[in-house]
Amino acid sequence: MLFACVLIPRFGLIAAAGGRRELLRRPVALAPGPGEPQVIGDVSGPAEAFGITPGMRLAEALARCPGLALIPPDPQRADEEWDRLLVRLEALGAAVEPGLVAGEAFFGLDGLRGVLGEPRRALERVRHGLGRSVRLGAGPTRLCALAAARSFRPRRGGGAITVVGERSARRYLAPLPIDLLRHRLGDEWTGARLIDTFERLGLRTLGELAELPDSAVADRFGEPGLMALRLARGIEPPLRPRTPPEELREEIDLPDAASGQHLERALELLLDRLLASPARRGRSLRRLRLEARLASGGGWRIETALRSASADRERLLLALRPKLASLPAPAARLGLRALELGDPAPEQIALTPDDRARRRGRLAEAVRQARAAAGRGAVLRVLDVDPDSALPERKATLTPFEPPEP
Repeated sequence: MLFACVLIPRFGLIAAAGGRRELLRRPVALAPGPGEPQVIGDVSGPAEAFGITPGMRLAEALARCPGLALIPPDPQRADEEWDRLLVRLEALGAAVEPGLVAGEAFFGLDGLRGVLGEPRRALERVRHGLGRSVRLGAGPTRLCALAAARSFRPRRGGGAITVVGERSARRYLAPLPIDLLRHRLGDEWTGARLIDTFERLGLRTLGELAELPDSAVADRFGEPGLMALRLARGIEPPLRPRTPPEELREEIDLPDAASGQHLERALELLLDRLLASPARRGRSLRRLRLEARLASGGGWRIETALRSASADRERLLLALRPKLASLPAPAARLGLRALELGDPAPEQIALTPDDRARRRGRLAEAVRQARAAAGRGAVLRVLDVDPDSALPERKATLTPFEPPEP
């Protein structure tokens, strides 16, 4: 199988700059995101001339270029603009797998041959359909295709697109720098530490890494090391095409830059709209993303996941409200997106309406008696708030249990 890679370098920086393309002709970089490590993101060409690279610590970047301009990241805009390009790619008949970041994606060429022709012709037609700013390359693995796309240099009238032969993966990868794996090994911190360690051990190319014995790599570096070894040897899983997301999202413009209680009321309105949306079709919500366009420029987003899917308004608000505290500045627009849905909540059906009423009545009486004896705190309900939190006290909260009406 041949993978193809579509690549737009510095896409996050381009999206954050918006219409201010003149900024890219100066030394400029994406600023660290709110609450993230103090390292920079994408950098412009003039910034690279100072030796500044993505992932560099902010203090070092500023020491190399005191005049470096910083643009706040706008991940929401980057995702939206990249998704529009992926939709155009899918309209050409491609099965698309998103890459690790906006600005990078992979698709299978085999299924396009009957429609768009042999690989190079197909890639030229894809480039014509997506625009001349994209870089394209193809190979038998994602890493080969990515390296081929990075080597592409657009020229007036086109440019040579590299297509690596289906049996040439390991030979093509062998002379390439091991740093190509830095962002391919799970989270960025793990990949960066592993590649730095390889380089301290004297490994410079993927070919040198590929020659190491499996057992030695497994003993020293565990699964991340074995993943790097497989990639260097041209061994990867099949393409995993995305299922185009079903849009379940609500947004609200905030006339005055909002914060505090105004922001909480906006969140409640968004959640009510989301729960009432016909597109939800009664399904519960498992994973949600809060998004904001900041009044000062740039964007912000944060996700929350529930241990079990729910459509309970209060439970969802308990999970979402604390996330607003990490908003770095007043917001001009707030959005709420459902990223993962659960099944419709099953209703427990009693044998007869009378049975249901009697059971609810007995439950209400038991709660009344317990509270009469020990106070209102005698009967509480456990609600998941942030099950992924490292702090036990943030994982769940206790709220008074209110029995259903008989």
